[in-house]
Amino acid sequence: MSEPLTTPGEGFHPHLGDGTDRPTTPLRARLHHIRADALDGDTAQSGGMRRFAAISGTTVGSEKLWMGQTHVAPSTASSDHHHGESETAIHVVSGHPEFVFLDDFGDPDGTPTEIRVRTSPGDYIFVPPFVPHREENPDPSEEAVVVIARSTQEAIVVNLPHLYVLGREEA
Repeated sequence: MSEPLTTPGEGFHPHLGDGTDRPTTPLRARLHHIRADALDGDTAQSGGMRRFAAISGTTVGSEKLWMGQTHVAPSTASSDHHHGESETAIHVVSGHPEFVFLDDFGDPDGTPTEIRVRTSPGDYIFVPPFVPHREENPDPSEEAVVVIARSTQEAIVVNLPHLYVLGREEA
């Protein structure tokens, strides 16, 4: 059995195109390993949260996907925001974050109702494009951590002054 060309835990593959005897391999022609300690914190942010990119157009050359993690401190709520054209899938790793949005479905007078989705580790959340929401971590001592995947190559974050029902944006 031959010796592996990369070391477990190594973040980038130095043998791919770094030698003088080979041409540089394009980013989209190789696998990428992003170590947990190498996440990129230079991402769009909302108050009360810290987002870290693992997979993005910037980090690995992805064209249709962003993936990373978000940390919400204890007793903290994010700013109200949406993610533009991105579809967003969220996997709860730790803590019990709550996802808050407004809905007027089924309300006879059309008054928006605040909906709180309470989660536990192992749960998933789907956020459709442009839906205003916020994340909250009501726990006074435990940070909430989620893994996020988006259908765009960068983490689009549009901070808002308040929540509203999608399709009923106020001018």
